[in-house]
Amino acid sequence: MSVALSGNDLTFPRLHDVALRGAEVQLTASAIERMNASRQVVERLVASGATAYGINTGFGKLASVRISAEQVRQLQVNLVRSHACGLGAPLSEAETRAMMLLRANALAKGFSGVRPRVVETLCQM
Repeated sequence: MSVALSGNDLTFPRLHDVALRGAEVQLTASAIERMNASRQVVERLVASGATAYGINTGFGKLASVRISAEQVRQLQVNLVRSHACGLGAPLSEAETRAMMLLRANALAKGFSGVRPRVVETLCQM
């Protein structure tokens, strides 16, 4: 059983198939095209030296703080680490699969500038 993920038409039954029945997830060609296009926008922006929130600036109150090109990678690592915390009981495997599918679906819309490989990794998990 396989679920095609376009970012635009995920249904509750397909979510159920992935979370509870272990269905595999495959990105559609259109989702990959949209993600590649938005990623190219990000890469052009960075190459131009423009300031881009969260890419080469801090976050929140630090949005006006420009991050040097040498520190951009560390900024992204720090962002992931800052969100790597939890509270309460761990989620079940089904709950985790559902949440990862929902995140992959949102990213597959092609608005974030994320590389398709990131979403493919979420889908494989």
